[in-house]
Amino acid sequence: MTKPVDEDMMLLRIKALLRRAKIISERRLIIGSTILDYDALTVKTNERTQMLPQKEFHLLYKLLSYPNKIFTRIQLMEDIWGPASDSTDATVSVHINRLRKRFETNADFSIVTVRGLGYKAQVEEELV
Repeated sequence: MTKPVDEDMMLLRIKALLRRAKIISERRLIIGSTILDYDALTVKTNERTQMLPQKEFHLLYKLLSYPNKIFTRIQLMEDIWGPASDSTDATVSVHINRLRKRFETNADFSIVTVRGLGYKAQVEEELV
């Protein structure tokens, strides 16, 4: 951080670090009323629990772990499918579309395409 320190910026950074530490230790992610359980590959929203396919879950978990951060298709391919995968980056688009369809009524987050760059999970700041 640069000096002099902006107190608001410092508090936001501390909150983000604490949130990430909590995510790693609990292996659960809570966004509003949506709960992602990494170990069970489940997403619970409003008393409804869905078990997602592994790649879809990991993709959603990655996007929601870093809300409002843009990821390129290549980054997501390497992180979720691995660098040795034979899949193309179109695979990411297919999985994103499936996730959008599953969670189209979810008010806690949405998956947004950033034209020419990639994807991000858009989350209201007070839900993070």
